[in-house]
Amino acid sequence: METHLADWIKDTPQGKEAEAILRTCVHCGFCTATCPTYLLLGDELDGPRGRIYLIKQVLEGAEPTATTQLHLDRCLTCRNCETTCPSGVQYGALVDIGRDVVEKRVPRKGWDRVQRKLLRTVLPRPQLFGSALSMGRIAKPFLPGGLKDKLPAASKAKAWPATQHSRKMLVLAGCVQPAMAPDINAATARVLDRLGIQLVEASQAGCCGALRFHLNEHDTALDDMRRNIDAWLPHVEQGVEAIVMTASGCGVMVKEYAHVLRNDPRYAAKAERVSKLTKDIAEVLIAERGALDKLSSRKAAGPPRTVAFHPPCTLQHGQQIRGITERLLAAAGFHLEPVGDAHLCCGSAGTYSVLQPVLSKQLRENKLKNLEANRPQVIATANIGCLTHLQGGTSTPVKHWIELIDERMS
Repeated sequence: METHLADWIKDTPQGKEAEAILRTCVHCGFCTATCPTYLLLGDELDGPRGRIYLIKQVLEGAEPTATTQLHLDRCLTCRNCETTCPSGVQYGALVDIGRDVVEKRVPRKGWDRVQRKLLRTVLPRPQLFGSALSMGRIAKPFLPGGLKDKLPAASKAKAWPATQHSRKMLVLAGCVQPAMAPDINAATARVLDRLGIQLVEASQAGCCGALRFHLNEHDTALDDMRRNIDAWLPHVEQGVEAIVMTASGCGVMVKEYAHVLRNDPRYAAKAERVSKLTKDIAEVLIAERGALDKLSSRKAAGPPRTVAFHPPCTLQHGQQIRGITERLLAAAGFHLEPVGDAHLCCGSAGTYSVLQPVLSKQLRENKLKNLEANRPQVIATANIGCLTHLQGGTSTPVKHWIELIDERMS
């Protein structure tokens, strides 16, 4: 793609990165076939190729409008297009640049501005979000249906293992997961404990930065990332083997710390070290010697349960992890039902379900229709956002897959 970037952007780090990405696009349009919003709306500007043209025009000097912003807002950042693209266009990085540039030139107004400010303020702070969630549960009978769907029932974490092991790994607590599904990390700790690995949470670590970064508050998001790096590196120096992610949305962000902080002279090398150590829990288990044997030995622990697995976009497209979780579930004796259009987004996409409720609900309905086609006993996934979003639309239990593994191994 021929580019002529405007003087105000072309020699900046953002401009150089955007130009390199734009030049890889060959206009083929393969991406439109797997773009969830294009499939729903049929509008070229609501597909990756159209959005690339919009971003290119803005970076070449065209004045962005509220319409430009709307089409970029409608993107789920699911990165399905990256999986499909034969030219390797790094669309996710490009759309982050485009949104940031447009945000600075097209001010948000009214409720849209207030809503985004609330999301950036409340969600990344676990204590504040936990308090808000508790109040929401009390007021749930009086809330509109859309909000009720987003309030999971209260649950408690089971026991975290107290055994000390010489082998240790870190795990990110995250921002919303401790309040919404507190047993996910505890279940992970119990599974790893049975393999002789101690799981540790660094108390000073918090939100991975993805939420603020994708809401165009980049400077604060970078501070979130630096704080986590500072919290983790002392443990890394003491020999932890990996930084484990139980939310695939956080996992893809932390794995990209090295890229996002590459121009930071103080943190570039530290970020690269952290990114290389970061693993999804599925990657940890599949690489752990003897893990599959231990799972297979538990097949007789109970009758096979039928499971429909939803691989989050951040797992299959962002991290390019496919088939591993399914293999682990099958080894543990679960019967995996086939799921149509498994590559498509469920509509959760971070804050997308709040900011684009109509499109998000349509995508959820389509996803649940496919997930429940063979009447599974449980739906499994790998990201807290997908879990709560899907559970809001069905009576079928939705769980993190590591909780199923923990139950089978108990």
